[in-house]
Amino acid sequence: MSAEPKSENGARRFYATALELGPLVLFFIANTRWGVFVGTAVFIAATAVALPCYRWLEKRWPVMPLVGGFFVLVFGGLTLWLQDETFIKLKPTIVNCLFGVILGGGLLFGRPLLKPIFGAAFRLTDEGWRKLTLRWTFFFFLLAGVNEVMWRFFTTDTWIASKMLLSFPLTLVFAFLQVPLLRQYWDGDDNPFAAK
Repeated sequence: MSAEPKSENGARRFYATALELGPLVLFFIANTRWGVFVGTAVFIAATAVALPCYRWLEKRWPVMPLVGGFFVLVFGGLTLWLQDETFIKLKPTIVNCLFGVILGGGLLFGRPLLKPIFGAAFRLTDEGWRKLTLRWTFFFFLLAGVNEVMWRFFTTDTWIASKMLLSFPLTLVFAFLQVPLLRQYWDGDDNPFAAK
């Protein structure tokens, strides 16, 4: 009986990851075959499909994919309308800086804003939320810096490849490196990150 919720959780996590990565993968494939403008159109369409699917899966509008999706639609639309790929290249910098500023601003006012976003998934002490939010704040600024370097000093194809081969793996590694913090600051005896 207890295996069912775990497998259901695992399936939901898999589908959520697929919905986040799917539009990016399609962007990558379409760009490789038809160029950045077709890739951007595919990215917009895939994002417009993924967001309602995400809402259906999670039973709520997820904050980060929703904000990212909004910027895909706006900056992707500008890219197509003005036929200028700079807009789609700037999108990750702006979104990551926005997340960094929001999280950092929340910390300045004593409100670790990751808590309302991930509080249903993680039960951490106040100090744990503060540290986790601080780390993600810096990481978002790092991702913005990586994007700036990749689009300003490399080709469009290399920049797009960096989304899949650099930014996404960096994010996975960074998230995995937070496990010791989650283990240390878990609030309760049912710590899923405790050493077995």
